Amino acid sequence: MLKYEVMNTCIRVFADSDQINRCREDLKSKEEGFLELADVLNLAGNAVRLKILYLLKQENELCPCDLSDILGMTVPAISQHLKKLKDAGIVTTKKSGQTIFYSVEAHSQRIISSVLDLFNLPNTIPAL
Repeated sequence: MLKYEVMNTCIRVFADSDQINRCREDLKSKEEGFLELADVLNLAGNAVRLKILYLLKQENELCPCDLSDILGMTVPAISQHLKKLKDAGIVTTKKSGQTIFYSVEAHSQRIISSVLDLFNLPNTIPAL
């Protein structure tokens, strides 16, 4: 029986150890940001949640009933998506009487805006 060994080999003659170390340190210093962005993108990867985030960014705040009417979905279905976004700290709530309004959490604004700004680029993503 033949045994194959996977080796970390490369055909380059010289490795730029300064570059490798600089890149490793750069990634290490940004690790928390990568994890946060990955979490946001993971949740925003669902079309309904992406639409909800888009609408919240456009309108600043909406209640589940508004989102239900706009998206043509039931309030419980919308609420499930909002719960996931809230549990991840991407959206926040504000209560006004009996109504709960949702908005994008301040610390997530930059990430959400960057992702949703792709809709403004010509010929990249079709309009909603």
